[in-house]
Parts: sequence; structure tokens; C-alpha cells
Amino acid sequence: MNAPGAGEDISELDRIHARRIIQDVGGSGQPPVYGYQFFTAGIDPYIDTIEDEYLADFISAGGSSFKLVIGTYGGGKTHFLYSVQGKAWNYRYITSYIELSQNSTPFHKLEEVYRAVVANLLYPQEAAALLRGYDKGIEAVLRTWFLSKQEEYTGYFPEDKLEPALTDYANDIGPYESKSFQNAIKQAFLTQLHGDEEGFNLIVQWLKGENPHKNLLKDYHIFEKLDRSTAFKFLRDLIRWIQEIEYAGLIILMDEAEQTPSMSTKQRETLLNNLRELVDACSRGTVISTMFFYAVPDDSFLEGRTAVYEALNQRLATIFEGAINPTGVRINLEDLEGDPEAFLREVGEKLAKIYEIAYEISFDPGRLDAKLQEISEWAYKERFGEIGYKRAFVQQVIKAFHELRHEASH
Repeated sequence: MNAPGAGEDISELDRIHARRIIQDVGGSGQPPVYGYQFFTAGIDPYIDTIEDEYLADFISAGGSSFKLVIGTYGGGKTHFLYSVQGKAWNYRYITSYIELSQNSTPFHKLEEVYRAVVANLLYPQEAAALLRGYDKGIEAVLRTWFLSKQEEYTGYFPEDKLEPALTDYANDIGPYESKSFQNAIKQAFLTQLHGDEEGFNLIVQWLKGENPHKNLLKDYHIFEKLDRSTAFKFLRDLIRWIQEIEYAGLIILMDEAEQTPSMSTKQRETLLNNLRELVDACSRGTVISTMFFYAVPDDSFLEGRTAVYEALNQRLATIFEGAINPTGVRINLEDLEGDPEAFLREVGEKLAKIYEIAYEISFDPGRLDAKLQEISEWAYKERFGEIGYKRAFVQQVIKAFHELRHEASH
């Protein structure tokens, strides 16, 4: 499988795909789902440790882990999470990258987090598929699962025995903690087998947490609904199902762009309690084959003197230091840089190669070096501004590349 992260050979890039990377980075400053690996710098020691210590075998063997990723706004959190995701696909993990915010997916509402997780499930896909527009969400995983199992059984059974064999397979699914979840998964498979698209879509609605009317679901023996009391149970069953259909496990990547000071005291305490429950579930083994990454711009949300603050602080105190201390919880991205300006220049050099492919040009080495030096110095001086200096650098350096190309053409 040629998934992102499988290799970083820039010769894989063609002109149009290189243009897409330049458009994303030069516009929003955000890395693309495919292409980030061609300008990754500085984070290899951490990513390699996560691969060796967790993804290679520990998580797939039933382990679980929680990591708190701390990086300023525009400081590389998303790039880091995409790098983990690319590595995870190489080991056949399903991933779910979700953006947390006060308005759309607040962490103090676990039912909203569950909805976001199932809506953003990504099974391992070829890089070319990601470039065309990736197939994501629980509906995509269900369809891929059914087609794969149908193809497998076609090789084992004659045509007249195929449907009964697949029906037996579906009836053997589980057991899961929630009987409703178990029945939903089974019926999602059977409705595809029988060509019942309407029934399949209804069950997908329920699995996505949209809570169709109970009268529509009773024939499928689905009686529970998603709410605060069932969200964590459904998440555990989702993980069990992912393993049952022969993926290595689930990697959940939660990206909180900004802390929300407008949260009430009760909401903040609920968020912290949810986090504590998640960390405890990993350490106690009540969730299996799952790795959670919770990325935040800072750790100010942990400042407080109540018991819930203290309890969570104790659980999140240890520092992840790559191979030196892989069991640490906190991953501080700012600790990775070494010489920040040298890091920026390395990123700039890699982006320059992508730009040259995108526009079929060659920069003058002297002019390019001078520009990278100038912009890296400027960006680092701006590190205390509203936008992280890494994002400021990549946006400004793409603008500089356009200027150099324009000058060369004249």
C-alpha cells in the first residue's frame, strides 16, 4: 500500500499534486492530508518512537494509550497528527481525525465526539485515492467491509451457498456491550447483502448518532439511542467491531484549534472529567487497540485548584521524550526544534522543491538561500504573535516563491 507516510520520495509528485500542496500551504497554512510528508521536518524522532513503541504491535495486540500534544496555534499540531495518521495506515489501522471546537464538537459532550469520530473514520487508502478525494465515514467502512467479505467468500463457496454463508457470518458478529450496536452492525451487513439500500441508510443514520425515530428501528431490534450515557459504550463497541473486521485498531486524532474561555465552570469540569475517564480507560484496559491523541495550543485548561484539575494533572504530568521516555503523556512540539531557524530553512528547502515541480521551474540557489534566510529570521522574531511562526513562515515563503518566479519570468 502506497499510503501517505509509506515513503517520502518527492519523485512521486506530479505537477498538479504539487500545485495542490502549494495552494493549501500558501493559502491557509494548513498541511494537506496527502503531501504533508514531502515537507516534514524535525518531528521524526517522535514519530519514529510512536511507530516503534505503539503502532508496530502494542496497540494492535490490545494495548491502548493517550497522548496530549501541545503546540501553539499554527505551531505544527495538524502536521504532527497527519504524520501519525500516515504511519498508522501502514499498519492497517483505521483513523479518525476530528477538529474539536466549542460550537461543533465540544469535548464536554461525549456524544458529539462520538458523532465526529464515526463521521471521520478513514480506512487505509492508496495515496492516489486520497488525491481524488478520500472515502471516509462509517458508511464507507461498512461498504468496504461488505464488498471485501463478499469477494473473500466468493472464492470459497459456490453461488447457491454464498448468501447463506454470508448470512451466517453476519449472525456471528459480536458479542458487543450494546445489543443495539451489535444488531445495527449485523443489519448493516445484511441489508447490503439483500440490496436493501433504504434499510442500510436508516441503520447508518443510527450508527452516526442521528437517532432516527424508534418506530423505524424496532424491526432491526435497535432500541438504544446515542446520548451522554451511551456515547462511551458505543465508542468501545465501535473499536471492537473495527478489530473484528480485521483492522489493527483505531487511532483517534483530536485537534483543538483554540481553547474556549467562554466555557462555563460546569462545562469545563465535564470536559476534564471526560478526559480523565478516557485516560483511565486506556490505563485500565477498558478500551483496547486504540490510541488517542488530544492536541491543544497550550495546557491552560488544566489550571485550577479543584479535585478534578488535580486528578487530571497527575495523570498528564509525564513528558514524552521520544525513545528516552516513550511512556510519557505530554508531547511538547516546541521541544523538538533544536535550532528553530535551521528547522524553518529545512522546511523552506523542501517546499521549494515542491514548488519547482508545481511550476516546472528551477530557482537560482543563491537567491533562494537568501530568501529562506531572510524569512526564517523574520518568522522566528514573530513567534509571540497571534499566528504561530511556523505557519507564518510557510505562508510567507510561498509568497516569496511566487515573487522569485515572477522576477525570473521578466
